[in-house]
Amino acid sequence: MRLSRLALLFALAAPVAVPTVARADDTADFLKPDNWEGLKDIWTVKDGTIVGNTGKDGIKFNTFLCSKEKYTDFELSFQVQLKNGVGNSGIQVRSKVETGEKEKDKFVVGGPQADIGQQYWGSLYGERFGGMMKASEAATVKKVVKPNEFNDYSVRVAGKKVTIKINGETMVDQEFEKLPADGIIAFQAHQGPGMEVTYKNIKFAKIATK
Repeated sequence: MRLSRLALLFALAAPVAVPTVARADDTADFLKPDNWEGLKDIWTVKDGTIVGNTGKDGIKFNTFLCSKEKYTDFELSFQVQLKNGVGNSGIQVRSKVETGEKEKDKFVVGGPQADIGQQYWGSLYGERFGGMMKASEAATVKKVVKPNEFNDYSVRVAGKKVTIKINGETMVDQEFEKLPADGIIAFQAHQGPGMEVTYKNIKFAKIATK
């Protein structure tokens, strides 16, 4: 089909979608010890594994292992286990450390969280950020999650879109207009009775435009 000169000019001027692509692997840089800060009596980072243990008596506030670097678009995958299925954890994305007097030196974080625990597995929750942003379907959580075992978990953040998968099942996959432009990534240890969460086989890649 022949195009008129005007139509051809419009076609050439039309915007072209720019794909997002992940780098091969940024894991080593992501997990280097000096990229992280948190309460040392709760968190350990060793040989690519992150463990949060709140002790027999637990803690009275949510606290986090926080990246010092801020991130924009990325893919993060890992295996995660809540020991004996007890407690709650999660991954903060594009978040920030709270700096109020009550939060000082506690590594309290606010922002969107890919949730881990109970019926909240795979939900996107706003920690100090307005509450639930997108709840997982209860039937899907029951079908997919292995409460006492390691679960495959992935989080992808690109633009305003967040995708959360557990054991290959998509739990959240949509855009959120209130998503911050960038921020830290952080692992959560939840207040309440003592709990232990383990993250292993962590893989991380920044997403860049090409």
